[in-house]
Amino acid sequence: MRSYSNKKRYFVWLPLWIALGIVLGIFIGSRFAAFQSTKSLFRGGSKIDAILQYVNEAYVDSVNTQELIEKALPGLIAELDPHSTYFSAKDMELVGDELEGHFSGIGVQFVLRNDTITVVTVIQGGPSQAAGILPGDRIVNVNDSLFAGKEMTNEKVMRSLRGPKGSDVKLGIKRFGKSELVNITVTRGDIPVNTVDIAYQPVPKIGLIKVNKFGNTTVKEFITAISKLKSQGTNSFIVDLRQNTGGSLAAAIQMVNEFLGKGQLIVYTEGRAYPREDALADGSGTTKTDQLVVLIDEGSASASEVFAGAIQDNDRGLIIGRRSFGKGLVQNQQVFKDGSALRLTIARYHTPSGRCVQKPYELGKSSDYNQDLMNRYLRGEFDSQDSIKQAGEPLFHTVAGRPVYGNGGIMPDIFIPRDTIGVNSYYISVANNGLIYESAFLYTDKNRQRLESFKTWEELDAYLSYQPLVQNLVSLAENKGIRNRPYLVSESRSLLMIQLKANIVRNIFGDEGFYSIILKDDIVLKKAIELMQAGKAQPGMIRSGGYKK
Repeated sequence: MRSYSNKKRYFVWLPLWIALGIVLGIFIGSRFAAFQSTKSLFRGGSKIDAILQYVNEAYVDSVNTQELIEKALPGLIAELDPHSTYFSAKDMELVGDELEGHFSGIGVQFVLRNDTITVVTVIQGGPSQAAGILPGDRIVNVNDSLFAGKEMTNEKVMRSLRGPKGSDVKLGIKRFGKSELVNITVTRGDIPVNTVDIAYQPVPKIGLIKVNKFGNTTVKEFITAISKLKSQGTNSFIVDLRQNTGGSLAAAIQMVNEFLGKGQLIVYTEGRAYPREDALADGSGTTKTDQLVVLIDEGSASASEVFAGAIQDNDRGLIIGRRSFGKGLVQNQQVFKDGSALRLTIARYHTPSGRCVQKPYELGKSSDYNQDLMNRYLRGEFDSQDSIKQAGEPLFHTVAGRPVYGNGGIMPDIFIPRDTIGVNSYYISVANNGLIYESAFLYTDKNRQRLESFKTWEELDAYLSYQPLVQNLVSLAENKGIRNRPYLVSESRSLLMIQLKANIVRNIFGDEGFYSIILKDDIVLKKAIELMQAGKAQPGMIRSGGYKK
């Protein structure tokens, strides 16, 4: 009887326990299903795909996964090395075409003054000149919308004024002497990006060519500059690559080719997926026997270092200035369908002696890498050759056996410290706040009619030498909160005057007048000229080391 009763109770409660088990199983399953499904996602495909799928399916709010990817990619690519970079389609609108030698826009140089776009110069032959835009015009409306205010930035202006070739943009112009807005429609067109700033003779028979970057038009510009200078009797060339951050490796190779004999090695590249490839001179250059000096500094990088390294390693010319940046990595650009692009490091380049000038870096420590130039400055490298650290750097030799170092930039044959004459705390304050440029622009804007009456930049330069330009700057600086320091102003007066005049002349006559004035007392250029006039930049003199005497 007792055993029967127990069995009866067991069968009565059994369905209830089964039901509770099923309910509990459903609850646990619902709580952990997402985690289980995620685990299964990792069984096939990449972890990134799995994470994005899980976020898309299970995140508490709706997510734009494409936007998430765009935000994550720059940081992901930056982990590879300091120079691999991802550009969104928006970013490529601003930077994508410049190495191609042009971009599409309206063709003006502008400055933001009191939160308003002010036209500084109108590019000759460009769309704005054709439409009637004038220097000094204030652009206050774009496509019938107010385009001024504290939210204005240079980037916002460029995004609005640049655009597809053939597209129109309607501008509302505030013009001096006009009470009402002048409405002008400009049809955007290709705007040339010049990479050779200037080519002129600072002294007879010696030509200076200043190159600001290496792009697809640089070789043509460079050869044109050489031809122009040769027609003026030039037989010695100074190539100024200071603050030139690089660009097209192919352009640098073709430019070096102008100076080397057939078969001489210019550079070679090598990477994990890219076997060694040598670039050799073909002997077609037009300046193979002329004296040559290359000017570099800490801002000279990449293709600039390829150019300087090839000239140095082949004992072809003198390298003068300060140690270069130290970028020996080669990037290849892959453009995607949406207009975004990836510039990926695919190889290292090596100068003819075998050195890679890439300075050391550690993955994930980009801040340390970016701090390198500041560290050089703090330890006095810009002022003293003895402060340059070469210990432990690989030693190589030029064709003639001269020692050269890798792993940290191109070390010049002749070191020239930075020029600190006139540089004091007052000068640094007004320069860092952009007041030299602003003061020059204000003077230009107020006196444009008078300034445009001069026929040459030399005449304008002579006129400006007797104008109170420094006093104007001091007054502007005081209004901006920088106290007048008479002793320091006097100490910096010559330097300030040169820079003010140069910027005013640039506003009227362009780069030729600007660089002719700004480089007149340049100590690096003076040293180059001195050596050339003594014949010490000849290849034979360099190979023998006679240039040091």
